[in-house]
Amino acid sequence: MEVVQEISRAIREHLSLVSALLEDEKYLNSVAAAADAIALALKGGNKVLFFGNGGSAADAQHLAAELTGRFLVERPGLPGIALSCNTSSLTAIGNDYGFDLVFARQLAGLGVAGDIAFGISTSGNSPNVLRAMEAAGEKRLIRVGLTGRGGKLASLVDHCIRIPADATPRIQEAHILTGHILVGIVEGKLFATGS
Repeated sequence: MEVVQEISRAIREHLSLVSALLEDEKYLNSVAAAADAIALALKGGNKVLFFGNGGSAADAQHLAAELTGRFLVERPGLPGIALSCNTSSLTAIGNDYGFDLVFARQLAGLGVAGDIAFGISTSGNSPNVLRAMEAAGEKRLIRVGLTGRGGKLASLVDHCIRIPADATPRIQEAHILTGHILVGIVEGKLFATGS
């Protein structure tokens, strides 16, 4: 019975957070603004560069795949790249320059003005995500941050999507929900009938 109670507790926490997001105007508006920015960038021929650590790296890879493959509609692939997937780049940069620069160096090489730098950090304080956002700003990329309560990341991005929670698992669950919402909106904007 103890395991069933733990399962129920986790589900209740998840439902409570998702319900709170429905009422959180800052969250809703920041998702809408980020979706507009991403759609505009893609429409203009730019790309989305996703990055994060651990579970956030997995989310970055997941969201890049939703763009390059498809999400809800049949459409051409969209340019989405997860910077955590190239192990040769990660290990070379980490070894030669330090782990704090594994994303910043890739953004410097791959990013162009108008691209989206999409950083994911549950704490908002991951040093390599922060350094990447600094590099993105220098190259005039549009910076989107997906975080928990914000941390330092909030002050380094153009669009900060904050999940009002403290537990990492709940934040990450809301992150992938948010990512799916963003991709769905972008598809609708770019591929709706008559657009």
